[in-house]
Amino acid sequence: MTSQAPLWSGLSAEEHEFQYNPQAAFPNYADAQAGRQAASAAARASLTCHADIAYGDHPLRKLDIYPAAQAGAPVHVFLHGGYWRAQDKQNFVFVARELVAAGITTVVVNYELCPASTLDGVAASAVAAVDWVRREIGAYGGDARRVSLSGHSAGAHLTAEVLAHDWAAAGVDPAFIVGAVLISGIYDPRPVMRTSVNAEVRLTEEIALRRDVERRPVVVRCPATIFVGGREPWQWIDMSYRYGHHLHRAGMNPEVHTLPRWGHFDILNEYLEPGSPILNAVIRHATRA
Repeated sequence: MTSQAPLWSGLSAEEHEFQYNPQAAFPNYADAQAGRQAASAAARASLTCHADIAYGDHPLRKLDIYPAAQAGAPVHVFLHGGYWRAQDKQNFVFVARELVAAGITTVVVNYELCPASTLDGVAASAVAAVDWVRREIGAYGGDARRVSLSGHSAGAHLTAEVLAHDWAAAGVDPAFIVGAVLISGIYDPRPVMRTSVNAEVRLTEEIALRRDVERRPVVVRCPATIFVGGREPWQWIDMSYRYGHHLHRAGMNPEVHTLPRWGHFDILNEYLEPGSPILNAVIRHATRA
């Protein structure tokens, strides 16, 4: 039997760029981040922050910790998007506002970026950040036995990388990861090679296959919820359902939700909306006993 050609293989160059480059699908992408700047500034002013803590030697291997008021708090790690080649943790301080208020110590991570690093290095740095949190978060009042994750776009891919990492090879029980929320993710990197983004990401076929989390075994069998915006291009939406099916085949029972009113960039506004599906899912996974 011959393998089925991927859905993206027959697209024109213009349509492929639209489907797999969110900035092409949403030309006003900067407006969403600008709209959250005030929320980030307010959170930065009101929350305690242990800033720019190094979890490795690379200058981008740094993270910020926003501790909850009580000792022994559950811990949530957020991995930002930016197609593995852009963005900074300072633009995502708003994520911590409602989580800290809910009693969750929140960690916002920077990681290596392309083109200075390959996607292999980007993924390795995200795993290293979570491992650092496991080892060190107790000194900041967090419970290292209850670490949950969320990530958006490329950050969702990096969250999936953490779930696929062979923790046992380093003698680590992955049960410390208690839940994951993956938002508007790209899980198979191969389509990126046909977009303009690859001028910076510099994917090769070999790297793309190594980093394809749709096909790699899932090691961390924690509860997971997958979200995607209903206004996103249909092939981008399809990736979320394919990854959900991958988790299902691994014996997990993930929830997969399409949220009708959101596009790729404004979907993060849900972290600021008490009672929203994404915020509820993050809090539910983070506070799991």
